Amino acid sequence: MTLSSPLPTVGVMAAVRATPARPFPSLSIDESDNGDQRAIPPELGPDSLAVLSGPTFLYSNAQGDVPPGSIGGLVHLDTRLLSGWNLTVNGGALLLLRAETIDHYSAQYVLTNPELPGLPPNTLGLRRLRYVGDGFHERVELVSFRREPVRVELRLAVAVDFADLFEVKSRVRDRSAEISRDHADDGSELRFSYQRGGFSAQTRVCCAKPADRIEGDDLVWDLELGQGEEWKVDLHVPLPDGMGVVEPVRGDIADVIHGRADDPLRRWTEERAVLRSDNVALERTIRQSRDDLSALRLDLEVKGQRIMLPGAGLPWFLAVFGRDTLITAYQTLVAGPALAKGTLLALARLQGETCDDFTDEEPGKILHEVRSGELTRSGEKPFGPYYGSADATQLWLILLSEYWRWTGDDETVRRLRDNALAALRWIDEYGDRDGDGYVEYATRSPEGLGNQCWRDSPDGVCFADGRIPVLPLATCDLQGYTYDAKMRLAELFDGPLGNPTLARRLRDDANTLHERFNQDFWIEERGGYYAVALDGDKNRVDSKTSNMGHLLWSGIVPPERADAVVRQLMSPDMFSGWGIRTLSREERLYNALGYHLGTVWPHDNSIAALGLARYGYRAESNRISLAMFEAAEEFGHRLPEALSGFDRERLLFAVPYPTACSPQAWAAGTPLALIRHARRQPGQRPPGPRPGRPGGTGPDHRRAGPGVRPTVGVGGGGSQRPRPAPAELSTAGASDVCRGLRRETARNDETSCGDRGGRVRRLPRGEDVEPDRPGPGRDRGAELHRLLPVPAAAAGGGGRGGRAQTDRRAADRHAQRRTGGGRRGGPRRPAEPLGRLHPGRGGEEPVGVRPAGARRGQREQAAAHPGGDRVRARLPWPPRGRLPA
Repeated sequence: MTLSSPLPTVGVMAAVRATPARPFPSLSIDESDNGDQRAIPPELGPDSLAVLSGPTFLYSNAQGDVPPGSIGGLVHLDTRLLSGWNLTVNGGALLLLRAETIDHYSAQYVLTNPELPGLPPNTLGLRRLRYVGDGFHERVELVSFRREPVRVELRLAVAVDFADLFEVKSRVRDRSAEISRDHADDGSELRFSYQRGGFSAQTRVCCAKPADRIEGDDLVWDLELGQGEEWKVDLHVPLPDGMGVVEPVRGDIADVIHGRADDPLRRWTEERAVLRSDNVALERTIRQSRDDLSALRLDLEVKGQRIMLPGAGLPWFLAVFGRDTLITAYQTLVAGPALAKGTLLALARLQGETCDDFTDEEPGKILHEVRSGELTRSGEKPFGPYYGSADATQLWLILLSEYWRWTGDDETVRRLRDNALAALRWIDEYGDRDGDGYVEYATRSPEGLGNQCWRDSPDGVCFADGRIPVLPLATCDLQGYTYDAKMRLAELFDGPLGNPTLARRLRDDANTLHERFNQDFWIEERGGYYAVALDGDKNRVDSKTSNMGHLLWSGIVPPERADAVVRQLMSPDMFSGWGIRTLSREERLYNALGYHLGTVWPHDNSIAALGLARYGYRAESNRISLAMFEAAEEFGHRLPEALSGFDRERLLFAVPYPTACSPQAWAAGTPLALIRHARRQPGQRPPGPRPGRPGGTGPDHRRAGPGVRPTVGVGGGGSQRPRPAPAELSTAGASDVCRGLRRETARNDETSCGDRGGRVRRLPRGEDVEPDRPGPGRDRGAELHRLLPVPAAAAGGGGRGGRAQTDRRAADRHAQRRTGGGRRGGPRRPAEPLGRLHPGRGGEEPVGVRPAGARRGQREQAAAHPGGDRVRARLPWPPRGRLPA
C-alpha cells in the first residue's frame, strides 16, 4: 500500500504522439450516446415544468402536456410510464395563462381556449392541478363564462412506450407490438403492460369520473356547461406493484396543493438546520437549495438496509451516483450529517468486490452510478451498478474523514474501517495502472465512459491546441484527491482506527505524491499553472482549467505557488464574472456553451471557493461566492447545473447551459458549501495545541449526541452545550459590516490577486493551511467581518406550512414585483450587502442563538468567542422538534 521507492520523473516527452482517430480506442464505444449524455436538444420549450418525488418525475411543457416523441413523460426508476399526455378542447390546444410549480412535487396550470368552431376565445377557464407521490395525480377543472350553454369535447390523449431513460435521451426502441392494452369498457381505466425477458412494467390511468368513451388510447368526455357551471375530473396513475416510493405524499389533490396533506418532504426539511439572513434574496437562495436537496433525496433499500441520500439531478440523474452524491454530501454537512452518513453507508455496501470488464468494477472501487431500467436489467447497459469513475473512491475517503471531523462519530468510522482499507488498496493496486505513482483511468467496457473524472464528456480533457489526449489519463484533480484522502486517512488511523504505523506510511505516500506531482504537473509558461492531466505517453496536457481550484481544495499546492494559481483562476480568461470557467478562453477548444469547454459550474466554483479560503484568499473566495449568489437570483434563486461562459460585462445577465439539469444536487449544495468559509471549517486546523490528539494537534471536532447542539463561531472554536430544541444561525443585525461583499466586486478585475497581507501561513508540507489567520497589524474581528460572506438560510420547515407560509410566499412575490426581481426582466435591485454581521460593538444588538420558537425580538446573551466574535450557529444534530414556521 506504500511506494517502495521514488519513481522516475515524468513530463513532456520529446515527441508527442498525434491524436488517433479514436482517442478512446479500447473498444467500440459510441461516444455520441455514452459521452456527454446530458447534451441533448430541448424539446419541451424553455418554460417546461417538472414535478418530482424521489425517483419519480413528470416532465411536461408549459401547458402541462407531454407531446408524443418528446423527451417528456412520467418516469419512475428509469422507466417511462407515460410518453404522451395531451389535453385538448374541441380538437384544439389550450392557451396558457400561467403555470407554476407549487413545490417540487406539485404544480398548477391555468389555461383558456383559443377561437375554435362553436367556441369563442376565452370562453372557458381551465385549471390543471397535479402532484407526484404515490403515483401521478391530476385534477382537471373546467368553468364556462358564456351566457349560453356550450358543448365541449374534452380529450386526453395518452401514450405509453415504456422506454428506458437512456433511450429517451437518444433513440427510443419501438415496443408497440409488445405492449398489451386492456382498457375498461366503462371508461374508468386505461391499462397497459409490457414484458421482455425478466423485465416487466405496467401503466394504469384511473378516472374518478369515467370517460364517456375511449377512442384508441384517448379518454373523451362530452360536456355541456351553462354559465358559471364547473366540472372536474380526477386522474391517477399509480406506480406499478413493487415500485413504490418510501413515504410518498398522499391525499386529495386540493389538500396537497394547499398544504393540508401529510407531507414527508416538509417533515424531513424541518429536521434540517435553519439559517436566516436579513437579506431576502440570500435567504431565498438558501431556502431553495435546502428544498431542492429535500426533493432530490432518495429513500432506498440497499442490501436490506434503508438509506437516505441525494439523487444527482432532474431529469436525467434521479439515481444513486458516486461522484455527484459524495460532493453534495460534503457540501451540505453544514446543514446536518444525515446525507453524508447515508451516502457513506450506501456506497460502502455497493463497493466493488471483483474485476468485471463490462462494468469497470474492481475490488475496493466506489461506483459511478446505479440504474434500474430495462437496458440495465437486461444486461445491455453496464449500470447495475457501473464503476467507471476514477475519483469516487478518493472522494468517499474524503467524505468519511470530513463526516468524522464534523461529528466525531467514531462508531461509524470503525464500522467502515474495512471499506476504507479496500478503497486504499484500490488506489494503489488498481487506480495506479502502470506503477508510476499516479491514479489513471481507461475504460475496459464497450459501453463505458471514455473520461472518468468529473470532466466526463469526450472532449472534457484536451490540449491547449485542441488535440484530444490518448488514454490512460492521470488528471490533476485525481492526484489532489488522492493526496488529500491519504492525509485524512492517516489522521483517522492515528485516531479512531488505531493504527499509527499505517498512518505514518500513508503520510509518507502522500508526501511523495506531493513532491512528484508538483514537479511533473507544473508548467512555468504562461504565468505558471498546473497541467490538467498527463496522457498515456506521460505528456502534460497543457490546457488551463478550473481543476486548479480542486488542487487548492485538496491542499496539494505548495504555498509558494498559490499566488500564481489564484491569478490564473481569477484572470479575465478564466473568471466570467459569474464564476470560474471550466476552460480558459485562451485555449483553442474554448466554447462558452461547451459542456466542459468554457461553461461555469456552480459545484466546481464552490470547490474553488473552499480551496481559496483554505489558502487564505478570502477576497477571491468571497468574489466567487457573491457571483454564485447573484447568479442564483437570475434563475429564481436556484442555481442550474451549469451556466454558459459568456462574459458578464458584455451580456449583463446570466445565461444557462442549454440542457442543464435543474434542480441538480451539487448545484443545490453550492450555496450551503459557500457558507462554510464564513468561519473556520472544522476540517481545518486551528492554531495552538489540541490536547488529547496525536502530536498535540488535530481537527476541531464537533461531537453531537442526543440533546446536544454543536456551537460554531465565526473564526472561533466550538463548544457543546445541551439544547433541547433545534436552533438557527441568524445574521440579522444593525450594522453593515460585510463590506467585502458589494455587488461591484463581481466585475472582472485583473488586480484581484493583490497583496496577500501575510495571510498565507507557510506550513510544512502535509499540514493544512490556516485561512483565518489575519495579516500583520490587522484586527482579527474586523478582518473576518470585512471579508466573510454571510449566506444564511431559509425560514421554516420546507414545503407549505399553512396560511403563514402562503402569506410569506405571496409577500415574497410581491417584493419581487416591486423591486423588479424574479426570473425575467425588470430593473435591477440597488446594490446591497449579502448579509450583516457585527462584532458586538457597543450600542449594537449581539447576534446570538435563538431557540426554535422564540420570538424574533427575544434576545439571548451571546457566548464569547475567541477574538471577540459573537456570531453563533447551532446545527440540529440529531434533529429534534420542529423548526419555526
